[in-house]
Amino acid sequence: MRKSYDKDFKLMLMKLLESGQKVSKLSEEYNVNAQTIYRWEKEYKNKNRPAFTGNGNAALTPEQQEIARLKKELKDAQMERDILKKAVGIFSKTDRKSTI
Repeated sequence: MRKSYDKDFKLMLMKLLESGQKVSKLSEEYNVNAQTIYRWEKEYKNKNRPAFTGNGNAALTPEQQEIARLKKELKDAQMERDILKKAVGIFSKTDRKSTI
């Protein structure tokens, strides 16, 4: 089973890193894999997304939520358009056959 660490613990380790502590020392002292600490550090330093929001799902800003909603709407509209194009093509072929 994977260990899970709360946001406060991760932030504490990031502050220790910023103060000059070495990843290897923190890894040994707090029994956390060094690669995990490096991953947390990368997430922590990423200014585009909030760090350590939990459950692997970053909290989205209202603008990001609106963009995600609009992207979903666009995808749905494109799918409906494609279905209608196919239907028109099918009915067009059927109409030509019946007029011959």
